[in-house]
Amino acid sequence: MDWLLKHAWEAWLGLAIVLGVAEMFSLDLILIMLAAGAVVGMVAALLDLHVAIQILGFGTASLAAIFFVRPSFAKRLHGGPSLEVGHGKLVGRQGVVTQEISGLSAGRIKLAGEFWTAEPYDDTLSIASGETVEVLAIRGATAVVHPVARLEI
Repeated sequence: MDWLLKHAWEAWLGLAIVLGVAEMFSLDLILIMLAAGAVVGMVAALLDLHVAIQILGFGTASLAAIFFVRPSFAKRLHGGPSLEVGHGKLVGRQGVVTQEISGLSAGRIKLAGEFWTAEPYDDTLSIASGETVEVLAIRGATAVVHPVARLEI
């Protein structure tokens, strides 16, 4: 116990290293926050502060890091762009009608550089060629569309 009191900063440094290495295996960002707290304890030991203050600094810094720093780090680590594949990425995009669309017969639209068979979301609508439409859904190889409102000037 006497050695630990004389070499407290080394003990804190060792604890920080062990926690840092353990974090590489867990990747949950808890142990690295505890390692940061151990570094605070080490600094307190280097300043020759009482053991109780070292432990209090360790606990305070660790809890502060866990509650205030970890959420933003975890969000960045586990977040990222969502991967949209297939036809689902076309929903919400706009296209231009190339062949009239009505509830009685499907027409065609140009969407993302490709021509698609399209039918109206509302079967009572008739959408003329040249109109801009928004894709609401993709059913098989057919786009379900609705006309985009135009401002009349």
